[in-house]
Amino acid sequence: MVQRFQQYIDGAFEDAKEHFDSIDPSTGEVWAHMPSASADDVDRAVQAAHRAFMDPAWANLNATARGKLLYRLADLVAQHAPRLAELETRDTGKLIRETRAQIGYVAEYYRYYAGIADKMQGAWLPVDKPDMEVTVRREPVGVVAAIVPWNSQLFLSAVKVGPALAAGCTIVLKASEDGPAPLLEFARLVHEAGFPKGVVNVVTGFGNECGRTLTSHPLVSKIAFTGGPETARHVVRNSADNLAAMSLELGGKSPVLVFDDADIESACNAVVAGIFAATGQSCVAGSRLVIQRGIHDAFVAKLVEKAEAIRIGDPQDMATEMGPLATRRQLEHIQKVLKDSVEAGARVATGGSQPSDKTRGYYFQPTIVDCPNTQVPSVTNELFGPVLSVVTFDTEAEAIAIANDTRYGLASGVFTTNLTRAHRLSRALRAGIVWVNTYRVVSPIVPFGGYGLSGLGREGGFDAAMEYTRTKSVWIRTSDEPIVDPFVMR
Repeated sequence: MVQRFQQYIDGAFEDAKEHFDSIDPSTGEVWAHMPSASADDVDRAVQAAHRAFMDPAWANLNATARGKLLYRLADLVAQHAPRLAELETRDTGKLIRETRAQIGYVAEYYRYYAGIADKMQGAWLPVDKPDMEVTVRREPVGVVAAIVPWNSQLFLSAVKVGPALAAGCTIVLKASEDGPAPLLEFARLVHEAGFPKGVVNVVTGFGNECGRTLTSHPLVSKIAFTGGPETARHVVRNSADNLAAMSLELGGKSPVLVFDDADIESACNAVVAGIFAATGQSCVAGSRLVIQRGIHDAFVAKLVEKAEAIRIGDPQDMATEMGPLATRRQLEHIQKVLKDSVEAGARVATGGSQPSDKTRGYYFQPTIVDCPNTQVPSVTNELFGPVLSVVTFDTEAEAIAIANDTRYGLASGVFTTNLTRAHRLSRALRAGIVWVNTYRVVSPIVPFGGYGLSGLGREGGFDAAMEYTRTKSVWIRTSDEPIVDPFVMR
């Protein structure tokens, strides 16, 4: 039976005038109808968020009370994690065992920001003016437009919704048109938690009707966007209309450097997890393996063995180790880039095609591509799929140069038992995250973001919450003496 989802605007669930089909990536078949928000729907959502921002029911709610609402939301996310995980797996093809674990941890992000709500402090400034007291207040920026992609939606929305609400902002959350079901369901938890109407609104839709209307809306004060660089450029252009503050998290082409002194088994397992977990559809996927020449052959052989043992299948099956890609569009993109890479001299060590026993859905084999240089298309382009490109180095300096030879800079990994080398590389790598002898680990306490085309600003951690505030300087004259007439000569 095809399910039907609703959008959430001004505290009410409603149908949109138009709907679109959502495809189950494991079968290629329609499983749900999703609301396609019109420009009018988005305008109503922003207007509702603005009214809520000005309404004493939210504006006068003290920070501790906001924190308690976020704690309540965190408990509901944890309580309903199995349902949310089932929807995310159905709508995106992510493994059920991944979505259950991840969504359970998402609750910790809401708890973290709940605790921060009454700890965002201003300051007293010791100014150089006599008889003056100056304080700096931290106040919420206003209405936030939060836009997230289909992968890890509940996590990527938590690092926006959590700090925005902790700071006292209101929000319009746009779910991706690819797989929006879990966020539309999340709106029910917001409603149940008891947030005043209009504080959180959830919509989904396409192009100018939804995306442009939201990011260019004159009442939007901040845009928090996760997605690709090309879409981000549109968002930046749209923001010229409202001059909204902005944070952009745009993915990457993350290198994993493995030196010949590394714990080979540990490094190999981390590389496999870094690229084949979530079918490679992760912004921090370790898609470039930079391997020292002396261990190249043995290491790649071990990787091939592990990749070929991965169990591909139904993402709802707990025994499955890798599911389908989320969209046919992504499948076709990967096939094209791989074809171009082989023509450029790369060798496919394993994989490179759809599994012969998977005739339905958007499945693709775990793929390892041995590349002669860093200019091969699979090395330079973000594929967002289970494709690992391997390049070789001889010296530490060469490894650093290869790792930094990219327009992106979100994450990186280093595997070595040499402590001084680990410190040198953590300074030298141009990436917002450096994992040493581990990979793909996150925490609500730790900032997350990148360099270059990987975006600007940071999510996660205490400072991210401050990005949803702005300062107000308050000058108070403490003297009882009248102010001197400036036009009387003395």
